[in-house]
Amino acid sequence: MKIDEKKLEHFYNLGLKYEKTGNFDGAVEAYQQALKIDPNDHGGIAIRLASMKRGEIPETAPRAYISTLFDQTAELFDYILVDQLDYDVPFLLRKTFEKILPEHQFEKLLDLGCGTGLSGEAFSDNVKEKVGVDLSQKMIEIAHEKGDYNKLYVGDVVEFVSKNKDIHDLIVATDVLPYIGKLEFFFKDISYLLSAGGYFGFSTEKLTFDTESVKTYSIGAYQRYAHNENYIFEQLSINKLKCVYFDTIIVRKEQGKPVEGQLFIAQKCAER
Repeated sequence: MKIDEKKLEHFYNLGLKYEKTGNFDGAVEAYQQALKIDPNDHGGIAIRLASMKRGEIPETAPRAYISTLFDQTAELFDYILVDQLDYDVPFLLRKTFEKILPEHQFEKLLDLGCGTGLSGEAFSDNVKEKVGVDLSQKMIEIAHEKGDYNKLYVGDVVEFVSKNKDIHDLIVATDVLPYIGKLEFFFKDISYLLSAGGYFGFSTEKLTFDTESVKTYSIGAYQRYAHNENYIFEQLSINKLKCVYFDTIIVRKEQGKPVEGQLFIAQKCAER
């Protein structure tokens, strides 16, 4: 079905205008009209409605929204994320691995939500084979140009881990969980793809003071998922992933203010 781009833009911008001025009823009405025009939700309206407490929280962000968002920012992604938002989680993760596993060499890395390849760059000299997955075609093209990966795939990371059968001794997912709410099946599939003794490194964003009572996950003011750390620990434990490192970090900046998150490293328990 062909989308009426002009109508979609009109209702989406109208919703933004109402939302910014505090007219949430008007914003909801405009956003719902936009969703009727674009049911695949390239604009992430379901996420915006949830962040306004005017809609149910989706289990994951819409695929069309993620691919559109990152296709639009791909060319300037490294500059925006690293230079403007002070994002350095992949390199922080690498440094943390150096502390807990000095001089360790990994055989095979699966980089979920690889983007332009920041984690591939961070782990460039201590992994023999690197595989990257991202929903954005343009991000994958840039990662390919950098040349740090042996294989790259365009696809949804949740779907990829549910269907893939290859075993890895290192899986990383930096800045991925802010686009995934429900973790039960995702962590189960991660565990399945890890070799015994393999490692899973990932970052999350913290719940804010107004959502601290949330037991699983919520969506914040910047339309990103935040998770209760106890929910994370629970899902790791259920799936035989032992947390070997955990710390509170600053994951990025938004409007000049630091955004708190967490850095996790979990190890798959050896088979008995």
